[in-house]
Amino acid sequence: MTIRVLLADDQTLVREAFAMLVESARDMEVVGQAGTGREAVELARGARADLVVMDVRMLDLDGIEATRLIAADEDLAAVKVLVLTTYDTDENIVEALRAGAAGFLVKDTRPAELLDAIRTVAAGEALLSPGPTARLIERFLRSPSAPVVGGGGPECLSEREREVLALVARGLNNTEIAGALGLSPLTAKTHVSRIMGKLGARDRAQLVIVAYESGMVTPGGGG
Repeated sequence: MTIRVLLADDQTLVREAFAMLVESARDMEVVGQAGTGREAVELARGARADLVVMDVRMLDLDGIEATRLIAADEDLAAVKVLVLTTYDTDENIVEALRAGAAGFLVKDTRPAELLDAIRTVAAGEALLSPGPTARLIERFLRSPSAPVVGGGGPECLSEREREVLALVARGLNNTEIAGALGLSPLTAKTHVSRIMGKLGARDRAQLVIVAYESGMVTPGGGG
């Protein structure tokens, strides 16, 4: 299956460079380029994109608000957002995750890693740059903003589901979770889907935040 990618960045040269990179992958195609957040939202609706590579800082409407609008649109429920930032200390990344982004990377990521990130997020996995993740989560926990999801808390999960959630929060994919718990990958995937349903989470990135916010997992600690 070809991944339909929309690129949103206010710098034309950056967009063109990303476009060349994405088009070089046999399993991807660029279906649009946006120079502002508002344009990104409009193109996401019209271009039938599977994934938006979204810059945080843009004119007219920034990447966070654009992400929030995409995540809130029922017609765009299948569209994933991968946020790119110039600095891994960008405080806005936490809000981007709250807004519905499925993951983030810093812009100096190697080309091959960006392509892998697109594939990962398009497949429904959360993707968080390893370096700044703990720091960003700690900042998130100090934020007074409202909870990121509207469903129940981890207390509504079974013991097995809590184990799976803790591993999701550690960044493990379904295959790795299956190996850690002695399950089949399909069973692990089923558990993750049920957890999302119970917690009202849009994707795995939100599951990560719920796990940290609830205290199930702590930055640098165990689940």
